[in-house]
Amino acid sequence: MSKLKKMYQSMQEDPFPGEIHFTIGDRELIYKKKTWNIQDTEKGLRYGENPDQPSALYELRQGDLELGGVTFRGPNHKLLSGIKSEDMLQSGKHPGKINLTDVDNGINILQYLTKKPAAVILKHNNPCGASWTQEGIYEAIKNAYFSDRIAAFGGTLVVNTPVTREAAEFINNYYFEVVAAPDFEPGSLDILAKRKNLRILQITRLSSLEEIVNMPYLDIKSLIDGGMIAQFSFRNKILEPEDFLPAQAEKEEQTVTARAPTEQEAEDLVFAWAVEAGVTSNSVIFARNGTTVGIGTGEQDRVGCVDLTIHKTYTKYADQLTYSETSLSLYDLRARARTEQEYADILRKIEQNSQKDRGGLPGSVMVSDGFFPFRDGVDLAIDQGITAIAQPGGSMSDFEVIQAVNEAEPQAAMVFTAQRSFKH
Repeated sequence: MSKLKKMYQSMQEDPFPGEIHFTIGDRELIYKKKTWNIQDTEKGLRYGENPDQPSALYELRQGDLELGGVTFRGPNHKLLSGIKSEDMLQSGKHPGKINLTDVDNGINILQYLTKKPAAVILKHNNPCGASWTQEGIYEAIKNAYFSDRIAAFGGTLVVNTPVTREAAEFINNYYFEVVAAPDFEPGSLDILAKRKNLRILQITRLSSLEEIVNMPYLDIKSLIDGGMIAQFSFRNKILEPEDFLPAQAEKEEQTVTARAPTEQEAEDLVFAWAVEAGVTSNSVIFARNGTTVGIGTGEQDRVGCVDLTIHKTYTKYADQLTYSETSLSLYDLRARARTEQEYADILRKIEQNSQKDRGGLPGSVMVSDGFFPFRDGVDLAIDQGITAIAQPGGSMSDFEVIQAVNEAEPQAAMVFTAQRSFKH
């Protein structure tokens, strides 16, 4: 076993060059490899996605890109790639690719949530909990954590306002791998530093992400044959409730129009659509009062994604009830219930309450990163108490999908985003 553990502790040799030059049309982009001095060792990335994959991080140092009249993010807009050794307030060891790409996807989501203190917790490059609230960053972190306490274990936390002492105390009660913030209030770092293996990153620009929100970056995907696909990065069009389009469709000279969302529903749909930008497709998100209730990721069919996310949400809700009553996880409670009647009775009660409360879903909204090809996914969500839905629209079944929300009791709302949000 000790030999296997060394696999995760070994530093990989880095064969990558110090510079990479891209020539795109008449523009040259110059990237410099990043290294950091940690514990008197100057190194770059520890390893890639897995320990046997050498890896390197590069930052854009010189060059500006403009394509089709659109200006891309340049050397003056660095976020994660610009971190220096002194920005790693506590590191323990050099970071790996996964540590940084989780932070990066957190930034990707937070760039659309700049109007309130916001927190995102990520695992394996997907958000497992997110929240924004005017009540402050402590409440945002707490809400994000308890929206999926199980998945948050060992996660990466990214926030857009300074970490307070109260927030640091909360973080210190649980296991996180990485915390990234624009700043840390006096005393908060002393609290966080009690967790010796916690990586603490200061990224000052996290507090001014609104400066880059409408500006794309060059998004490159490498193919297994060495080729690559370049694209403009996704740019979220839905930053305010008024950016949604009314859900309307025509069929056989009939027109159907969905109910418009209430102010709170619209606010939650804007929030959920921002989080959706960081979720692997096909996906749906349930949210209520500025916090995710359930996040479904990477399914092959739309209705299956809704169905599985409902099941997942019930499980997470039952875990919340379990933790509140017993300080155990749902899975620990199930294990004890096999041999101890006291815990079997508690488990039965919790499972009954989870079913009765429909996993805490009633009153939530739902967003979908792609249109609904049939009304089945919408019907499933409405049966669980979803009151408003945002989706791209443009399906041949839009008429039937809108009929589904109009036939609901009480009537549900629907709006169109007029853009898809796939992330592969």
